[in-house]
Amino acid sequence: MPDLRFKPQAAQNTEIPRPKRAEGQWALGYTEPLNKNEQSKKDDDPLNVRDRILYTYSRRGFDSIDPADLRGRFRWMGLYTQRAPGFDGGKTAQLEEEELDDRFFMMRVRTDGAILDGPALRALGEVSSAYARNTADITDRNNIQYHWIEIESVPAIWERLEAVGLTTLEACGDSPRPFLGSPVAGIAKDEIIDGSEALAEIKRRILGNPDFSNLPRKFKTALTGHPSHDVAPEVNDVAFVGTVHPEHGPGFDLWVGGGLSTNPMLAHKLGVWIPLDEVADAWEGVAGVFRDYGYRRLRSKARLKFLLADWGKEKFREVLENEYLHRALVDNPSPESPVRPGDHIGIHEQKDGNAYVGAAPVVGRIDGTTLSGLADLVEKYGAAGARLTAYQKLVVIGVPAGEAEAFADDLETIGLTARPSNWRRSTMACTGIEFCKLAIVDTKERARSLVSELEKRFPELDTDISVNVNGCPNACARTQVADIGLKGQLVMDADGRQVEGFQVHLGGGLALGANFGRKLRAHKVTSAGLDDYVTSVVQAYLDDREPGERFAPWVARADEKLLRGEPEPALA
Repeated sequence: MPDLRFKPQAAQNTEIPRPKRAEGQWALGYTEPLNKNEQSKKDDDPLNVRDRILYTYSRRGFDSIDPADLRGRFRWMGLYTQRAPGFDGGKTAQLEEEELDDRFFMMRVRTDGAILDGPALRALGEVSSAYARNTADITDRNNIQYHWIEIESVPAIWERLEAVGLTTLEACGDSPRPFLGSPVAGIAKDEIIDGSEALAEIKRRILGNPDFSNLPRKFKTALTGHPSHDVAPEVNDVAFVGTVHPEHGPGFDLWVGGGLSTNPMLAHKLGVWIPLDEVADAWEGVAGVFRDYGYRRLRSKARLKFLLADWGKEKFREVLENEYLHRALVDNPSPESPVRPGDHIGIHEQKDGNAYVGAAPVVGRIDGTTLSGLADLVEKYGAAGARLTAYQKLVVIGVPAGEAEAFADDLETIGLTARPSNWRRSTMACTGIEFCKLAIVDTKERARSLVSELEKRFPELDTDISVNVNGCPNACARTQVADIGLKGQLVMDADGRQVEGFQVHLGGGLALGANFGRKLRAHKVTSAGLDDYVTSVVQAYLDDREPGERFAPWVARADEKLLRGEPEPALA
């Protein structure tokens, strides 16, 4: 049952669309019946599980954990049980969640667009080395993600992270997930507006705040003042995108209702101007609409995008203004989109004369040794620190300009590079079956192998082609908005055996011409045949493209046989 403080202040002034059936919307009085997840949140605020972890479960061990905490409320502390070894992808949909549970945890550490200085990077590295079997991945939500965490170690990990200003709080769960912030905020020469202050204020207001800890489902935030739209704003629940008003100057447009998974939708651009000091108010308003009017009856419809699909952006804006902000937003055309989103790889001059250096691991996979080595380099060169990106990369801030090339050389010694191939630069992968209970196929190692092979086959590629590899339909690696998106599933090989493979999405993208990739009817690719398939499609593009034509527009007009990796039709 919602607290009275959740009741909108002026509901009587706004005509609210009512669905044909009750969808669990608090503000309309629909609070029963509750699904399993809503019942668990009603039984106990998930934020309360922190004390049980600290004072009970970490002392008594894994077997003492209440199942409702283990498979529910632990997520608000950034903890999921990882996949137990020995279960192939065919078991993913056949077994109950508890049957797939290992006794170890995945842990997400949120960074929320902050600069990780030397001590913070070193702490992240030490946690990996001491408690996570040297695992660490950079995710596409600015997180560091560990594996093999034991419940007994969690208090010590939290203490170490919190000493350098980091937290795992609400990194998962039906909560405000970690924020995506521009990795070049405050330092890029071409930045429209620095949104760091607004992002920090949102975090200060809402993290650990019970008013926003029980949302219908996950709630993803992105904010950038950079014209390259470097935080994937089109596929977040709420995004603030730098813009300029002809009278008021720099501020932010508001985009709402984006998201992927099995029902992908691009965000609605409201076409407004919000000043820096009102961004946090607008965030609270959008989150409040979601909290109070979001669909809680079915988990499959509990994202903000479904509410936008039913209401439309005009009604959403009306409710936001009348019930939550109590003022009208300023109209302003939405900013123009860049040709491609920015990833900031390479060496670039900052507005203060220093340099920032964008570096790429392979598909986000690093380790504690790399993090500790990066801390050493940051301190050796007197850099400010590193930010993580929305593309499983990192950007080091404040490298002395005269030493930027030497810094880039040193990155190579710790497994990072500021001079990557297209394939290393533009390939992402989710966690996959190695650790994820939802996954069907291997992703990280398969993607690493694909990158290596494509570097051999196309060493001098003269254009960007993105490849996103996902282990299931949930699109954590943004399958549908890549040039080549690969969604893991079991497929039949030439001998009729069920093997790991992928459904292919071609020609998706963000920024200018944002769209979802084209799926070919009944077309699947085995994992073993993936290298040759991608090679065939890329070669067909290179042979058939018009001057200056990018991959996605080519896909839109290409003969379907070329997209299936079949030989080009014979000429008459």
